[in-house]
This record gives sequence, C-alpha cells and structure tokens, in this order.
Amino acid sequence: MKTPCPCGLPRDYDDCCGRLHRGAPAPDAEALMRSRYAAYVLGLEGYLLDTWHATTRPASLDLDAEPRPKWLGLKVLRHAPGDADHATVAFVARYKLGGRAHRLEETSRFVREAGRWFYLDGDLREG
Repeated sequence: MKTPCPCGLPRDYDDCCGRLHRGAPAPDAEALMRSRYAAYVLGLEGYLLDTWHATTRPASLDLDAEPRPKWLGLKVLRHAPGDADHATVAFVARYKLGGRAHRLEETSRFVREAGRWFYLDGDLREG
C-alpha cells in the first residue's frame, strides 16, 4: 500500500523521504530539508540529530514532550545553492499546538561534507 510522503511532494513515502530515513544520502539541501520535516512529522529524533551538523547539533530534541505539535504541511519557498557544498532553503511549515494554528518560517543553511548534506542552522520566524 502506498503512503503519501509527509514532505508534500506527490510521491510515496518509501520512494521519497523514506529512502533518506533509511540511510540514502540526500541529493541536495532541499531534499534533506524535506526529509527533516518528514522526520519531525514521524518523530524520528535519531534521523534529525544524525543530519544536524556536529558543530550546532543539540544533545536531544525531546520530540515526545507534551503537548506535541500536529504538523499540517510544508511549503518550500526557495532553494538556493551557494556553491557545491553550501546551500540555503527557505520554507514555511504549518502546525497546530494546543488547538491553535502556527506558522514557522525559516531560512535554513546547509553544508555538505564527505558527500552528505547536513543542517547547519537557520533564521527562524514563528507566528
């Protein structure tokens, strides 16, 4: 049975972010960002930490803390490769928390090391 990918692309999860969650390298920063959003939706803390650059990675994310957000959707606004090993991705993620809708807007920075992309950091706006 096909399962829609949480990242918003019209693809089956196993053929989209599921491949990355199982260890395949992301082809670009946008694919990594989409897979990280899907990991938040699915509660895959290990994947999120593994794809976070070691210089900025937190010790844990505590994704099971209550109340848990209900992720509603992702919209990629812009993917801007800087050079072969740096890129930014601007996106909006919508979620519900405690009955209220929220909007998280971020421009994320990514770096590629040894052929793998990592989330470095980002400029965040929540509303």
